[in-house]
Amino acid sequence: MLRGQFEQGEDMTARFGELMEQVRRADMLGYASITKGSHYSAYPLQDFQQLPFLARASAEGPNLRLNAGLVLLSLHKPQDIAEQLASIDVMSGGRVIFGAGLGYREVEFKAFGTTQSERVKRFEENLEAVKRLWTEETVDMKTSHFELMGAACPMKPAQKPHPPIWIGANSDPGIRRAARLGDCWYINPHNRLDTTYRQIEVYKRALDELDKPFPTELPMRREVFVAPTREEAIRICRPFLEIKYKVYHQWGQDKAMPEGDDNLGLDFEELIRDRFLLGSPDEVAEQIIGLSRGLGVNHFIMSVQWPGMPQSLVLETMHALAEEVLPKVRQGM
Repeated sequence: MLRGQFEQGEDMTARFGELMEQVRRADMLGYASITKGSHYSAYPLQDFQQLPFLARASAEGPNLRLNAGLVLLSLHKPQDIAEQLASIDVMSGGRVIFGAGLGYREVEFKAFGTTQSERVKRFEENLEAVKRLWTEETVDMKTSHFELMGAACPMKPAQKPHPPIWIGANSDPGIRRAARLGDCWYINPHNRLDTTYRQIEVYKRALDELDKPFPTELPMRREVFVAPTREEAIRICRPFLEIKYKVYHQWGQDKAMPEGDDNLGLDFEELIRDRFLLGSPDEVAEQIIGLSRGLGVNHFIMSVQWPGMPQSLVLETMHALAEEVLPKVRQGM
């Protein structure tokens, strides 16, 4: 995952060049995908916007899938999202993944003229409309906040019937919604792993009730850092991870998390416990293998860049994962 978030005062032109180098390096090292998240009004961080970033990155990394993970779908109008993502899918030769989520920040809802109380209804209406625009010639649909009258997305996505739809969710109701509406649940990076193991059972039960099979692709995002020892990994990544999770806490990400696992303002040692993948190559490989076997995850979205981290360290980590960790994972599966 290339967050593209940097502290105030950073030269964003220079940082963009570094991010494109990361895309090229990911392509060269054989990674499967790159992911760009989405936030608006991201202060105190600076942030590149998701869809233009992925459009440019598609040319820099021609073998990488492009994960829009996540589009804050309840903020938007479906006509725009359908045509934007269809365009990127066609331009990239069918490499888009449509990740969709509700959003949780009041500043974003107010800026887009909506409220948190409307977000679930808007999300479901928007998702239905995007699917229909991608698969039907014209669409008539009247909802709580838009009306399609003979509307069309004339250029359909390259992938048929449409790009894969990954639904991000923190809460149990959100996970059941992911089972109902998406191709898979996109497992979040914040919940403790004991919470995630409990919630995978929520997901499986929801699939069974819907008579849907377990997905062939189950993605999970985690913060990942590798060094010769776990102690060294924690020491090196701590100042950068602390910046990011301090901001998450300020933004209220905790409020979107399930009860009992809803505090990102913990001391760092407590925060990282049973939550992130940090350690030596052997330790991180073992953690990935364990999650794959225990949860069924087979697409890991690894966040290895946080605000303040120098480019040299990001590239070093990307190489360490590709060359020292992932071969061990493949051997162990």
